[in-house]
Amino acid sequence: MADLSLLQEDLQEDADGSLDFVSQDEMLTPLGRLDKYAASENVFNRQMVARSLLDTLREVCDDERDCIAVLERISRLADDSEPTVRAELMEQVPHIALFCQENRPSIPYAFSKFLLPIVVRYLADQNNQVRKTSQAALLALLEQELIERFDVETKVCPVLIELTAPDSNDDVKTEAVAIMCKMAPMVGKDITERLILPRFCEMCCDCRMFHVRKVCAANFGDICSVVGQQATEEMLLPRFFQLCSDNVWGVRKACAECFMAVSCATCQEIRRTKLSALFINLISDPSRWVRQAAFQSLGPFISTFANPSSSGQCFKEESKSSEEMSVENKNRTRDQEAPEDIQVRPEDTPSDLSVSNSSVILENTLEDHAAEASGKPLGEISVPLDSSLLCTLSSESHQEAASNENDKKPGNYKSMLRPEVDTSSQDSALLDQELYNSFHFWRTPLPEIDLDIELEQNSGGKPSPEGPEEASEGPVPSSPNITMATRKELEEMIENLEPHIDDPDVKAQVEVLSAALRASSLDVHEETISVEKRSDLQDELGINELPNCKINQEDSVPLISDAVENMDSTLHYIHNDSDLSNNSSFSPDEERRTKVQDVVPQALLDQYLSMTDPSRAQTVDTEIAKHCAYSLPGVALTLGRQNWHCLRETYETLASDMQWKVRRTLAFSIHELAVILGDQLTAADLVPIFNGFLKDLDEVRIGVLKHLHDFLKLLHIDKRREYLYQLQEFLVTDNSRNWRFRAELAEQLILLLELYSPRDVYDYLRPIALNLCADKVSSVRWISYKLVSEMVKKLHAATPPTFGVDLINELVENFGRCPKWSGRQAFVFVCQTVIEDDCLPMDQFAVHLMPHLLTLANDRVPNVRVLLAKTLRQTLLEKDYFLASASCHQEAVEQTIMALQMDRDSDVKYFASIHPASTKISEDAMSTASSTY
Repeated sequence: MADLSLLQEDLQEDADGSLDFVSQDEMLTPLGRLDKYAASENVFNRQMVARSLLDTLREVCDDERDCIAVLERISRLADDSEPTVRAELMEQVPHIALFCQENRPSIPYAFSKFLLPIVVRYLADQNNQVRKTSQAALLALLEQELIERFDVETKVCPVLIELTAPDSNDDVKTEAVAIMCKMAPMVGKDITERLILPRFCEMCCDCRMFHVRKVCAANFGDICSVVGQQATEEMLLPRFFQLCSDNVWGVRKACAECFMAVSCATCQEIRRTKLSALFINLISDPSRWVRQAAFQSLGPFISTFANPSSSGQCFKEESKSSEEMSVENKNRTRDQEAPEDIQVRPEDTPSDLSVSNSSVILENTLEDHAAEASGKPLGEISVPLDSSLLCTLSSESHQEAASNENDKKPGNYKSMLRPEVDTSSQDSALLDQELYNSFHFWRTPLPEIDLDIELEQNSGGKPSPEGPEEASEGPVPSSPNITMATRKELEEMIENLEPHIDDPDVKAQVEVLSAALRASSLDVHEETISVEKRSDLQDELGINELPNCKINQEDSVPLISDAVENMDSTLHYIHNDSDLSNNSSFSPDEERRTKVQDVVPQALLDQYLSMTDPSRAQTVDTEIAKHCAYSLPGVALTLGRQNWHCLRETYETLASDMQWKVRRTLAFSIHELAVILGDQLTAADLVPIFNGFLKDLDEVRIGVLKHLHDFLKLLHIDKRREYLYQLQEFLVTDNSRNWRFRAELAEQLILLLELYSPRDVYDYLRPIALNLCADKVSSVRWISYKLVSEMVKKLHAATPPTFGVDLINELVENFGRCPKWSGRQAFVFVCQTVIEDDCLPMDQFAVHLMPHLLTLANDRVPNVRVLLAKTLRQTLLEKDYFLASASCHQEAVEQTIMALQMDRDSDVKYFASIHPASTKISEDAMSTASSTY
């Protein structure tokens, strides 16, 4: 007992001491407490001072001198020898800076004078934790725009440049470079280009520290996007080329990962000629990790070649670049200067020039010929008959024209020939120049020319003496000579590449060149025959111009061009018609030619198509097929629907891949691909794959289900109706506990209501909706109530509203009179949703649903009566129909509410007596009284 009494005395003394301690602190001013604990030898006390600085500032914010005094003590606390105290202080700086910004009138320049120097000084602190917190604080301050632009230029950037000096600490230098790269997007182009860019370029060439080069490579894309195209091409691209050939694989891997961002900051020419060859080197890198990163970036890099004129998107006049507008103006000027003799040469037309009309219109009207040529729109290109040149246009413009002609098929276009007058001498001069052109052209014989009856009747006249002479002088020697010259260049290129045939990339290039060589040898004979036929035709007609001639574009094959000047990258672009993909009887060489296009460098596309090769999974990445599937919509958008034949086989291979993750990726993006391809290609190529996904695993089916409405709305109405029979299958899942699958189905059915007729909705969607309303999981039921209410709205609005009445009667029978209380509660939920969303006119609701709703006031389950009280008080009585008119329906509602107010259950009385603010169905369903469980 003595020991116990002594213990009680000690506890009492400790309690008295602690009370004295607390009372002493309470007697101190905020600055006094701050000074007391800041001078403590206990590290924990000084940490607590750092954490309480913001509270102290708020206490003294009314007195400017006290605020300045607190900030001065922060400067002294920043000199603390304990790293944990300095780190804690730095974590509070962004909050204190925000407070200073909000109270700037009373404490101007507080942040710039007291806090920013601490942040900048801690960037070079010896302790790693302090440096990290200061870096995070600096980025947070820049992101919130709490640092003035002048301070960034005079206080922040100079310190970072000093920390990246050659004699700086290695760790500090690496971290400083990372900070410079991360702050570049926040400070803008001007500061980055003047202060950060020169040092960044130096760091890219740091020979001693590969960590620095790796950080530069990882952030290269961000710097390029900030400084813009000119600085990127002049200053950054040479450094990027060096980093891509760095002897450390980690640096090269970082370059591969940011390749897309760098490509976006360059022009199309550099992207095509330089970056493409550089990327091929990364794909062929000795390091597997570099190849893996390169293949992951391949699809995004290809997407940077996208052009509105060929990507399947509508071309808008205001979206043209200044370069395209200048080219168009030049063409118009040239048309005005030479209206009677207009030559279109492919080398005079830039590769990215967009043509806003789908057909090459060469109209014949001898009257007002000069006026038409001068005022000719961009889509009308005049081509002389004797030039023997064909212009290749993207089929995107075909589809734009098709949309203006009530969904006419893309192939059904006609080109009209504009006559040419007195061109024999100029033709000869141009054809002599063509002999020395670096481009060569192959084409099939000229298509059939359907002559008008008038032309055939007038063909009996005397022949013009100039006609046969023109035909014989001009085009006969052109194509054979051009082809022979180009064949020689192709043979030399193949000989140069054959020693490196073991390389798969080189082998692919050799195969492309060989196919082009064989095509040239075959087309020489066809070219000569076609020219002779045309000459004979003119001799028979006896004229030198063919008015009102029409060329069926379905029968024409665009020319194939091959740029042989770029010997370094050996990336050849061969124009190929998409109609070739419909021919099923291809030889191997012809089949390869069908996968050739002119939008992106062919070598890049070949590498992308090889990502489905099983050997790639073993030598590069086991998930390479998934990366291919992920980027396929972007690649398809870039190539345009006219080049879908290049990707069709790859897409089918991915759709049948053994890995469900690959198929799942395609399932989630098939609706986007359908938008890119259009209704015809979707029906032919995507619908079979879509049908396969419907029968796949749940992990794959969910991708199709989430965008079911987006895909079905693109199909023709007849094709769309075929899926009505399959919607019921979504109710069956591999795992019955996968309730989210059924919830998503209900969400999609709400959207699908607009795609189907009232008859189809009643026959096919109604049974599914009623099934979901009785689901075991409440979340599924809540969405289903919305579905049923929207269905009632659609069917009642139909003429006649028979289906709507039948659906309401079925709801009353199956739910309003359900023996289970959960079914009767579901009926109240449906009625509440119908009222809230105005799915039925109130007079119709009062006739068809309200009598059955009011009968539930005598339900034996309190949960049903509670929900009924909520619905009547919070929803029904809010409608003007029951507020403005005194009718028998209003009296019935008021009597029911009075009866509920006298209910034996307290919750029913509560909700029937008051008027809560909440009227949301989800909140009602989540309340304890109205929930199922």
